[in-house]
Amino acid sequence: MVAEYGHDPARTDFGIEAAEALGVDPDSVFKTLVVLVDGVESVVVVPVTRSVSMKAVAAAFGGKRAEMCPPDRAERVTGFVVGGISPFGQRRSLRTVVDETVVLVDRVYVSGGRRGVDVGVSPDDLVAVTGAVLADIAV
Repeated sequence: MVAEYGHDPARTDFGIEAAEALGVDPDSVFKTLVVLVDGVESVVVVPVTRSVSMKAVAAAFGGKRAEMCPPDRAERVTGFVVGGISPFGQRRSLRTVVDETVVLVDRVYVSGGRRGVDVGVSPDDLVAVTGAVLADIAV
């Protein structure tokens, strides 16, 4: 299911904006972030209502250190703008980990590749299509 809504350029809380526009529980909307694990670009997908534990992310990928990827690098690597980075259709396949709470919802909403577009999929499909692993990475 693809859902489009009018993105307000003044807003920077993209996931909460999506939840409000779609009329869904914010815990079912997940953000896609690009991180660097030991310097290698990787993707994490977590609820928009939570933050990411970089220590847990590093452990999930079998690495020592994780940090946020600079926005310009994330955009270059994925082909999407920040606030519209999708776990699907990136320029190249990146290792992906999805927060384990995704199994608590019937449908998860993730960015469809640009601000104002979200895709609703089953958690199983999200994991299968991205080749992700599930881990406890959100705080």
